[in-house]
Amino acid sequence: METWIKIDEFVEIAHLSKEKVLEMVAKGELKSRQENGEFLIDANAKALVHTSSNAVMVEQSEGGDIDGDFVQKTIGTILSLHEKVVSSKEETISSVKSENQFLKDALFNTQEVYEDDKKTIAILREQLKAAQEEIEFLKRKYKMMWGKVIQTQAQDAKTEE
Repeated sequence: METWIKIDEFVEIAHLSKEKVLEMVAKGELKSRQENGEFLIDANAKALVHTSSNAVMVEQSEGGDIDGDFVQKTIGTILSLHEKVVSSKEETISSVKSENQFLKDALFNTQEVYEDDKKTIAILREQLKAAQEEIEFLKRKYKMMWGKVIQTQAQDAKTEE
């Protein structure tokens, strides 16, 4: 049984350009005829299987059905590709989660080191302050001691004269 449709309808259904359909007619890949001044295409002559960029023509068997093995293999291939995509997606997600956990742990470790360094700096500042106070105290002490010695020597020198 033949189902004839206008070329414009066939172009819409097949998602092909009019030029491509005419080229297929010229190659004998599609049956066509002209009736009442209209160009008609046999829609049952072939089944169209769409891919991302082109339409692939599949011959129908004599009974008018598409070969069952072809359909099973096509569906199997599609399911296999889908499983691979899902597996790849899960791997990517797992990898990103692992990387994020690593970065999170590194950040926490960096924060701990920063806090330890802050405490160490505070302790060192206190020690420096104590050391500076001790140095100032020793300066005053020696100044007082040497000041008395100089005064004593100066008095001794005056008395000797």
